Amino acid sequence: MVKTFGEFLLFMQSMLVRKERLGTLWQRTLDEAILIGIDSVFIVAIVSAFIGAVTCVQIAYNLVNPLIPKSTIGFMVREMTILELAPTITSIVLAGKVGSSIAGGLGTMRITEQVDALEVMGINSASYLVLPKIVAAMLMFPLLVILAMVLSIMGGYLAGTLSGAMSAQEYVEGIRTDFVPYNILFALIKSVVFAFLVSAISAYKGYYTKGGALEVGAASTGAVTNSIIAILLADYVLAAVLL
Repeated sequence: MVKTFGEFLLFMQSMLVRKERLGTLWQRTLDEAILIGIDSVFIVAIVSAFIGAVTCVQIAYNLVNPLIPKSTIGFMVREMTILELAPTITSIVLAGKVGSSIAGGLGTMRITEQVDALEVMGINSASYLVLPKIVAAMLMFPLLVILAMVLSIMGGYLAGTLSGAMSAQEYVEGIRTDFVPYNILFALIKSVVFAFLVSAISAYKGYYTKGGALEVGAASTGAVTNSIIAILLADYVLAAVLL
């Protein structure tokens, strides 16, 4: 484990030496941002909207005490969405979609000797291939998390009003009660950290793939598994340090 962590740190260091021209890296980053961000909007929208709806319905099911105002449902949906569900669940979903894509793509390039060809041409393959993916992920994950927050709260609103669990006025009153702006910043900090972990771990697993097609599949699976574990560990550490 220590050896693997050391190799990972050296891999991160190799991206920062002999970097490509800024214009080239910027264009590559934009291309990766489209693949990581734009192509993930649909799955993030579907997951976040239904998570918000299910959260609202289940909270309403459990709040049977007549002394507790119905607006508490909206308050709890907002707090759960911003603090935990939007950044963490979205990042786990993206670890499956984006992480496996990064690991599979780099693994295929490695076993077909495309990475070696870049090195022969004098190009730092880690900087050219990996750095744009990490930067693009750190730019796009917060935007996707903001989208997830909005859609999750809207999903809770639709579920709560259409099911008759509460009125629209009660839900809006709840999501406006005791709002703490710092929670938004905390969620965005988490999303940036999660983006780095997912992209860097997946790139490392794919970049050092050896063998053939079976090993590429194993690298993709390992990338997703390790990324999710890293997200959950980082989630606890960030909550303990920043809250």
